[in-house]
Amino acid sequence: MCGRYAASRQPEDLTALFEVQQREPKEELAPNWNVAPTDPVYVVLERPLKGAETPEPVRQLRRLRWGLVPSWAKTPDVGVKMINARAETVHEKPSFRRPFSARRCLIPADGYYEWVTAKDERQLEEQGKKKRARKQPYFVTPADGSVMAMAGLYEFWRDRTLPDDHPQAWWSTCTVITTEAEQTPPAGFAGEGPASLAAVHPRMPLVLTPDRWDAWLDPATTDPDELRGLLAPPAAGLMRLYPVGTDVSNVRNNGPQLTDALAAPAEETLF
Repeated sequence: MCGRYAASRQPEDLTALFEVQQREPKEELAPNWNVAPTDPVYVVLERPLKGAETPEPVRQLRRLRWGLVPSWAKTPDVGVKMINARAETVHEKPSFRRPFSARRCLIPADGYYEWVTAKDERQLEEQGKKKRARKQPYFVTPADGSVMAMAGLYEFWRDRTLPDDHPQAWWSTCTVITTEAEQTPPAGFAGEGPASLAAVHPRMPLVLTPDRWDAWLDPATTDPDELRGLLAPPAAGLMRLYPVGTDVSNVRNNGPQLTDALAAPAEETLF
């Protein structure tokens, strides 16, 4: 899954990289190295501009809330449980089927975090001798330092308890699509720590390479089989992972130091 990630790129950089045509300065976000569910995040999407004379889709950099709230939901509380959508079933699940057909986006990130429980702590936890096991966080990021474009969906939800002109009458939310994590050793693997991304967690965000961005964002693309073909995992070896400090485990902590690499823990403390 993807439950925490880093997103520090400036909007100007994202605008250039994703060839964005429209962005609102009032929606600009500060860099965030500890993005958590329900946080506001940047997404790249294509749709007509509100009030535009023509219905032509425009590529936009928008600020949405992480945690998709289906249009039919009675309350927005369900959003916290819908931060991820599985690539294998996203086309058929009631919460994601309609957004998958018409409201797709890219969610830019520097990388994402996962936690691994140490072997000795895991054994104690399984025996019921320890209520809270210590976990080592890892950061997974593109090996070449590029922006990680996570496949995503977005949706709009209307709060019927508020009048039409209320600024919070409409919620704009999103979710990250995930896929099976790589089984092969990541770039830079030296025989210490997890031997693959799957060893850290069986799921990972589905990263779309630039050659798929246009087709994924195009709202005119609606054929489920064609769209599912775009969700094939990228080639192995594009990502690297390394251990980081435990400060990231607290959502109140933030700053670029959260992604600083630590010396790899001894192998026996991991498995």
